[in-house]
Amino acid sequence: MEIRPTTEPQIELRDVFKSYETGAGEIAVLRDVSLQVPPGDFVSIVGPSGSGKSTMLNMITGIDHPTRGAVVIGGQTVHELSENRLARWRGKNVGIIFQFFQLLPTLTILENVMLPMDFCDVYKRRERKDRAMGLLEQVGIADQAHKLPSALSGGQQQRAAIARALANDPPIIVGDEPTGNLDTKTADAVFAMFQDLVAQGKTVIIVTHDTALSERTGRAIHIQDGKVDSDQRRERNISALDAHFREVV
Repeated sequence: MEIRPTTEPQIELRDVFKSYETGAGEIAVLRDVSLQVPPGDFVSIVGPSGSGKSTMLNMITGIDHPTRGAVVIGGQTVHELSENRLARWRGKNVGIIFQFFQLLPTLTILENVMLPMDFCDVYKRRERKDRAMGLLEQVGIADQAHKLPSALSGGQQQRAAIARALANDPPIIVGDEPTGNLDTKTADAVFAMFQDLVAQGKTVIIVTHDTALSERTGRAIHIQDGKVDSDQRRERNISALDAHFREVV
């Protein structure tokens, strides 16, 4: 059930409509959204609060299901999976990074990173600790491995969250305001990690309110009132801008 190499779009939303029933009646959050994302794209989803950005991300991760339409990831119609199969599919194929980190407070940073491997049983048990340490080294906090999340700064916790998202080597990484709770310098460092992941062939999709960060992604999708208002692929060479930010961090 893992995503296989394909010439087809890696992520596809087909006429996705999402609504919720409230005391005041039905509220439409996404309105017949169609979208394709090929492998290796770096996409930012932007728009005002309440426009449907996070709901769109939840469609891609399978956290939420469309009222109608289809969400197809690597040829798999995600919302047709049972909850158990969906959880295992997500654990192997999608790494999720949250704004407020969502690290388990009673586990060490190392244990937090190992957790997805334990859940999905992707790597042999004897390999998991070394892999987790390698990921913490990759994000620059291996020296914090045996501490609890509360002992780390916000930036360090987000780095740990990125390492956890990479635990099962998923082809897709998504982030819901992953830099929104960080200072500018730390946000730039985290963003540089996303760029490195794209360079490694990962597909990265982030929801962000930060226009400056959005301008550094290869593609920006603007959501307004539950619809795709614009879908801009950046053709210009942004290497000089990225080099500037890397010098800063």
